[in-house]
Parts: sequence; C-alpha cells; structure tokens
Amino acid sequence: MSAKYKILIVEDEKNIRNLVKTILKANGYQVFDATNGSTGMIMYNSHCPDLIILDLGLPDIDGVQFIREIRQVSQTPIIVLSARHKESDKVSALDLGANDYVTKPFGMEELLARVRATLRNTLIKESGGDFKGVKFTVDNLTLDYDKRRVMIDGGEIHLTQTEYNIVEYLSIHSGRVLTYADIVKKIWGFSDSGSIKKLQVNMANIRKKLNEKPGENRYITNELGVGYRMNSDDK
Repeated sequence: MSAKYKILIVEDEKNIRNLVKTILKANGYQVFDATNGSTGMIMYNSHCPDLIILDLGLPDIDGVQFIREIRQVSQTPIIVLSARHKESDKVSALDLGANDYVTKPFGMEELLARVRATLRNTLIKESGGDFKGVKFTVDNLTLDYDKRRVMIDGGEIHLTQTEYNIVEYLSIHSGRVLTYADIVKKIWGFSDSGSIKKLQVNMANIRKKLNEKPGENRYITNELGVGYRMNSDDK
C-alpha cells in the first residue's frame, strides 16, 4: 500500500534525515526532503505530500510555526520528530494540529508504525468515518462499531456510554496520541477546570474493566501530562 504515498521530511540534521529517508524508501514510500522550514514549504507546495515528518528545531523558523502555516491551508497529516521532551512542547504541537509526536532518539520500527497508523487514520477520515461492518482489534480486545460492543477474548466488557465513546474515539485514532483537551472536547463538547479530572476518572474505570494493571499499557498508553494513545496491532 505504501508505494502510492509521498512523504516530506523537514529535518536539518543530515544523519537523521538520511536515515529516515533511506528507511522510508526501503519500505516503498516516495520521499522528498528539506533542511529548513522555508524549503520545506516550497517542497510541500510542489509535491503535495500525503504526510510530513517534521523536526521542531529548524534553523530558520520554529517547527511550531511550520505547523501553523500548513494548518492554514491543509489537513495534511504531520508527525513531529523532535528532541524536545517537555510536555508543554508536545501538547502545543498536538493542539496546533500535529497528528503525532515522536521524541529523539527513536526506533525506526516505531516511526514506521506511526507512519502507517497516521496514513490509515487519514484514509478513514477521508472516507467519511463510515465504520459499517468494521471492527477494531488490538491484542485480544475487539470493538464492534456497529453494535457498540467491547469484547476481550470474545467476552463482552460492559462500559457506560461515556466510557465506550472514549474507547471508540481512541481506537479510531489508534497509534496516535490524543491530548486531554482533544478527548474532552470530543466526548463532552466543552472544557472546564474539572474536565481533565473527569476524563482521568473515566479512564481509571475503563482500565479496571479491561483488567489493565497499572503501568501495563496493554491496550491504552498514558502519555503523562499529554494525553492517551490506543495501541495498534499495525507493526
């Protein structure tokens, strides 16, 4: 499937840029690259890529500004690849419209999985989110979108409507970290001082019902201070 996808890498570190470029090409992607934001924008306009892999520490503009400029004209998916580990940097990039955030150093298998997940989620979104007859599976957990049922090893897990909505939303974007604010807005439609606490309480109940032990992250990973990620079988 990857042969038809074009990926733009905007990264000033030569070794990283060449490594990512080589691995992506070896996996069938068509790759373009730029060493700074200005060239990256020219390459974007020239080649209309299906996905952008973006470093935040560019020599001419901050990568966050690059995200802003792209989001003014397009919803092309963006995976941030950055050495910035602060929670505030991750949340800022994701809230501005980045689809995912990978910190350096990183594993190439992880990056490839994030690329596949992001492209898959984009296809689902472009299809209008039609999940008729579709099921989601990770490990031994299955979501039946038609019946709004969650099952583990074939046995149904009884979730409240809100709990199911959270799990469904995470599963639709599996492999991608969703910020607390994003989830709250989607599930409740508003945000107040107690919204994140409300989400955390629901997540604790969900984990308990899924029999996830603290720190196990078998189905859902908590990106501390940032949000939650539904794991993906897309390896």
